[in-house]
Amino acid sequence: MADLNNIKIQDIPGDNDGTDFYDNFRRKLIDVETFPSLYVFKFIAPASIETKHQIERLFEHPSTKISTKDSKTGKYHAFTIETFVNTADQVIAYYKAVAKIDKVIML
Repeated sequence: MADLNNIKIQDIPGDNDGTDFYDNFRRKLIDVETFPSLYVFKFIAPASIETKHQIERLFEHPSTKISTKDSKTGKYHAFTIETFVNTADQVIAYYKAVAKIDKVIML
């Protein structure tokens, strides 16, 4: 498995509509990762049961392991999600699905 610290989603350049961003991200994933594999996603979201359930529902693969940690103030949850993915496009699909959830920060 590749070093998961090599790619940080916020460091990928792109334009405002996300087209270049996801193309660049796909290339970096293919260069760094080996597919199929387990992939680790990290998110920060407001501490609400609904948001937690929305994120958890997106990751339904039997291999999925989800851990959460509350912020010091209790206002946010940090999610670490490890799940099996077949391709870089599947990683991107997960990120795009999570991006639709209000106020989630992708790390």
